[in-house]
Amino acid sequence: MANVKTVIDQWSVKDLEDNSSINVTVEGCTELGNNSQPGIQILSMGQFVTYEPNIVEQWAYKAGKQSVTEYFLEDKSWTYHQDQYIKYYLLLESPLKARIVVKTRSSKPITKDYELPFEV
Repeated sequence: MANVKTVIDQWSVKDLEDNSSINVTVEGCTELGNNSQPGIQILSMGQFVTYEPNIVEQWAYKAGKQSVTEYFLEDKSWTYHQDQYIKYYLLLESPLKARIVVKTRSSKPITKDYELPFEV
């Protein structure tokens, strides 16, 4: 069976400094990871962040070692500047959620959460 992608959400945060935008697309997928299980992918600035059971289980383990319920995905995030960034998180509540926070130089941080279609 082929992976079927469904757009869950599309949004954009405009930067009035240079009239650019950071665009975000969130897709639900029927087959992700080595086990071909459902999950979600978030695409922004040409980078996919994939929330599938295998990697989420690892992130949840690391979050447990740090005793946090909001695990910051530092290696997936774009945080080179303090006034503009894209931050990804795994929220370890039930149900599990993916969080993205986007900020441009002229905007306030915009935060959106997406429920994951699995538990670990």
